[in-house]
Amino acid sequence: MSADSAAAGRDALLDELRALMAAHSPPLHALVVPSEDAHQSEYVSERDKRRQFVSGFTGSAGLALITMKEALLWTDGRYFLQAEQQLTNRWKLMRMGEDPPVEVWIADDRPPVNALPVFMQPVEYAGCSVTEKLKELREKLQHEKARGIIIAALDEVAWLYNIRGNDVHYSPVVHSYSIVTLHSAFFYVDKRKVSVEVQNYMTENGIDIKDYNMVQSDTSLLASGQLKGSAVNGSSHGENDMNENSKVWIDSNSCCLALYSKLDQYQVLMLQSPIALPKAVKNPVELDGLRKAHIRDGEAVVQYLAWLDKQMQENYGASGYFTEAKGSQKKEHMNVKLTEVSVSDKLEGFRASKEHFKGLSFPTISSVGPNAAVIHYKPEASSCAELDADKIYLCDSGAQYLDGTTDITRTVHFGKPSEHEKSCYTAVLKGHIALDTAVFPNGTTGHAIDILARTPLWRSGLDYRHGTGHGIGSYLNVHEGPHLISFRPSARNVPLQASMTVTDEPGYYEDGSFGIRLENVLIVKEANTKFNFGDKGYLAFEHITWTPYQTKLIDTTLLTPAEIEWVNAYHSDCRKILQPYLNEQEKEWLRKATEPIAASC
Repeated sequence: MSADSAAAGRDALLDELRALMAAHSPPLHALVVPSEDAHQSEYVSERDKRRQFVSGFTGSAGLALITMKEALLWTDGRYFLQAEQQLTNRWKLMRMGEDPPVEVWIADDRPPVNALPVFMQPVEYAGCSVTEKLKELREKLQHEKARGIIIAALDEVAWLYNIRGNDVHYSPVVHSYSIVTLHSAFFYVDKRKVSVEVQNYMTENGIDIKDYNMVQSDTSLLASGQLKGSAVNGSSHGENDMNENSKVWIDSNSCCLALYSKLDQYQVLMLQSPIALPKAVKNPVELDGLRKAHIRDGEAVVQYLAWLDKQMQENYGASGYFTEAKGSQKKEHMNVKLTEVSVSDKLEGFRASKEHFKGLSFPTISSVGPNAAVIHYKPEASSCAELDADKIYLCDSGAQYLDGTTDITRTVHFGKPSEHEKSCYTAVLKGHIALDTAVFPNGTTGHAIDILARTPLWRSGLDYRHGTGHGIGSYLNVHEGPHLISFRPSARNVPLQASMTVTDEPGYYEDGSFGIRLENVLIVKEANTKFNFGDKGYLAFEHITWTPYQTKLIDTTLLTPAEIEWVNAYHSDCRKILQPYLNEQEKEWLRKATEPIAASC
């Protein structure tokens, strides 16, 4: 289907929806179509992409409102350009933070359910048994005098029960709920997804498997203290003997209205999920797995950049990754046409050859020139750009491995970058280094240190419209809370703690021209400081992403001696860590890419 045909189909859909709204009794004045599914997931399955289906806007964040006269789409600053490109003239873009917000929610038709199997995440990768996790959770319930908790976030259910699935693209989760009480545990899922092996595993861990839709009636039973489960620790319990434990814990960020409405207001304990923080603070096994996954991922990205460098020279007359010169015209009889999609598919192929690879962790942002200025750009095979030796290329990508999740961004140029592009790249790199090398006391939030990554850009009157860092799952969601590094007020809520993961990804985007972003994954660690003022203890970062920065994009006159030393040390580590996994040609490319830089006179 052509883009024009698809747009016409969406416009016709608006008319059909409005006819249904008018025919409803009583008539509906508006429909609000959200991005999220019933679990408030960031990434959703095909059947839950209602907002994309209605509007044509493919960004991961946004909300559509359809009235009898207007169709509007709200999204944030990351997607302003993309939305302008994808919405037809019957839609109006509403910029979050600039226009009034939307407060109503509703749903509409969707594709059928796919019964994809649930599988177990072995303790050798999870690092902690279900028994241990349930014990810790029940201690928190007891402390808050709660008789139980309703868990709706898909990654929290997966983490708690050490299971994974394939119900949502890029996130290895299962459409499911969990209810845990002081004596019982329940897993609400389409039973067609559960094998005999998983059934036995759940039984061994004292977890009852129930039909997905039974969570609503069981929420009512939980509220009344009548929810009963199987034997745990040799005895069978109802929940009606817990007079002192009358509260039901929910997290408003993930619990839907359908379940919340089953509870009496007096018994609702509305707090951040007690699973969020233990999931974010990685155990030693998870940290080890993440480090290993990032080495394999770095190997794949270096192989990709070496391959792409060669292809650009052979097919586009590019001077290449290492040489600054304007590209010549495409060769008349070039062997390969390189597009944003075809090269990202090649990158996925390099990753797929690595041990424990399970898929991508989000749609690859493979973007050339002006498209790189669209922060969360998603190339489509039918309309994506061809690579250009004289334009910046930004690639933000990641993968899911059994032992960890990855997310990396590198920005490169295969011709001669302008002085302005180099100064912008260098400012982004300086902010990237400033955050990487930060030392800060325990109790510090990501809101407090976000400024470190922005200050070099601010000095030139530049900035970016997205947060600087987010948590990373352990073979789970690529965006993981509850912590983050951002200018947004929510970044004040949760302090950074040792063994958390967080990304370091400042950027700069010039509409209609280019975009720059650099991203590594960091582990928060205890800092070895000379003093310990206030007995707080201090924290620092360990970077675990391994791929060189393009030195020809760096204006070394703008770097301090300490920053030059950091780049050279990082590149030296890249070379030592990745060389054993590369062939001779790739080793030579990596050697050149990691040659030391020196201060310019």
